[in-house]
Amino acid sequence: MKVVREYRDDLVQRVRLLTYGVAGLLVLIAAGFWFVQIVQGDYYRELADNNRLRKLPIQAPRGLMLDRKGRILVENIPAYNLMIDRSRSANLRRSLEFAGEVLGRPAADMTALMERYRGTADFKPVLVGENLSLSQVARIGVSNLEHPEFEVEVQNFRLYRHGAQTAHVLGYLGEATTDEVEAAGGRLAGGDLVGKKGLERRYDAQLRGRDGERVVVVDSRGQLLEEYGKQPAVPGTNLTLTLDLDLQEEAAHWLDGPEKVGAIVALDPRNGEILALVSSPSFNSNLFSRRLQADDWKALIEEPYNPLQDRALQNTYSPGSTFKMVMATAGLTEGVVGEHDRVFCPGYTVIYNHPFRCWRKEGHGSVDLHSAIEHSCDVYFYHLGQKLGIERIARYARLFGLGSPTGVDVEGEKRGVVPDQAWSLLTRKAPWYPGETISVAIGQGPVLLTPLQMAVMTAVVANGGKRVVPHLVRGAAVPPPQPVGAGDPEFRQRLERALGVVRQGLWAVVNDQGGTAYGTVHLDGADIAGKTGSVQVVAQKVRTEAKNLPFQYRDHGWFTSFAPVADPKIVLVVFAEHGGGSHGATPIAKALYEKYLALDRRPQPS
Repeated sequence: MKVVREYRDDLVQRVRLLTYGVAGLLVLIAAGFWFVQIVQGDYYRELADNNRLRKLPIQAPRGLMLDRKGRILVENIPAYNLMIDRSRSANLRRSLEFAGEVLGRPAADMTALMERYRGTADFKPVLVGENLSLSQVARIGVSNLEHPEFEVEVQNFRLYRHGAQTAHVLGYLGEATTDEVEAAGGRLAGGDLVGKKGLERRYDAQLRGRDGERVVVVDSRGQLLEEYGKQPAVPGTNLTLTLDLDLQEEAAHWLDGPEKVGAIVALDPRNGEILALVSSPSFNSNLFSRRLQADDWKALIEEPYNPLQDRALQNTYSPGSTFKMVMATAGLTEGVVGEHDRVFCPGYTVIYNHPFRCWRKEGHGSVDLHSAIEHSCDVYFYHLGQKLGIERIARYARLFGLGSPTGVDVEGEKRGVVPDQAWSLLTRKAPWYPGETISVAIGQGPVLLTPLQMAVMTAVVANGGKRVVPHLVRGAAVPPPQPVGAGDPEFRQRLERALGVVRQGLWAVVNDQGGTAYGTVHLDGADIAGKTGSVQVVAQKVRTEAKNLPFQYRDHGWFTSFAPVADPKIVLVVFAEHGGGSHGATPIAKALYEKYLALDRRPQPS
């Protein structure tokens, strides 16, 4: 009995172990089924569907951009793109070699291209080549049986009608980076095109729209059998810009050519609408509408004077004598100087035991504020700067919009610099010296601004003391013009009176025969007010001794202006980088005013 009992117990133990083993195996099988069916269910379902279904994206037409009169600046035209479904390739290396042969690109380039899509499922078609010719499309078509992994897709191609003339404003498209795809939260995928510069970047979400897709049934060879479903694309929003194409083209024309470096800004001082915005040298935005090749990029970045840099927003310069508008306004408003107070200018003055020269060697004689603005007398403003001091100068410069971004609806603008004691201690770790104030008083030294900030500063003078926010898109959410010092009625009265006196001086600059811009800007019948400015690039001694300075050593030239004086409708700023002083800017301004007046007088359509 004992032997039987032991045998029975052993048998029970074995059965129990076998039961546990079978149960464990069943649990493992169930867990496997759960993992495949539930956890990875979507993946395998999509993989299975991909054997008979194809999802063909329908690209949303990107929104157009039009000028203020409805003329198209950028549009979409159809183009043929080559897509590859890597899951259908029997030999991916051979597939890429074939694609490279069709596209005229090395196989190594094609392999490197595939690295961008490493995180994308193999059965999802990805972009291989853009803007195929008809012969390339035909080559892909006849090779369909041998290479069913390739498909030609019709997509939209961005066309910038005016190329370099609007490049910095409109910007361009480029392939979304990994960071951009992650930040988009599923709204972007690898290979998608997004705005990279200018308005294309700033308003990318509105312009892009939402892609749709077609789901089609295919046979084992990938041939289309029927449409299974469709989700239409939602087109992007069209943008109507504030630009006037005629004025934009004219401005670009005057900055087109070798050693034509600088920027032009035209805006409406009543509301901040930008009528023209040009930076030179420029580039052709259409280069970026297709995948930019390494050689093209190398050639672009090696061009002189950096054409990719938007000088109107991203470069800062000393304002030169144009800063005297701020100085005169500050002096009158603060009561430091009277409208008829006079200073004698013999061509130089001595302040803090240091000689400071006027730009006119023989001097201007006895000048008051009006004639000091008209003739741009440095000596007058040296003494005004000494009386005001750097803190009050800095305060008024900031009231005019300097030292901070303007708020324009294009990314990347610089703040500029308004120096004062705090700035010097923070930036240079040294105190501000009174002698430096004398240089700042005529727009030299560390004070820096962009051409767009110059336009905002001039608009404050033109419109009677209101700060405008410059913008390029009509209907953009921008605040209305803000009166400077609105919370202090007494200050506002003094400021408005001061600006009235300054405007009279600026009118004389252009319209009195002694004015610094009379010979180059004055137009009969045109009520233009403005201020010239030259910015030294090298020391006075070098400028005096050299007869023909190399381009990079020539003075910068400014001319900032507005018209008509009685009711300003346009502020026009011309900056000629290394233009040889203000004479490099004033003839351009005159030509643009002639163009603007011709446009303004043209009968409007009813």
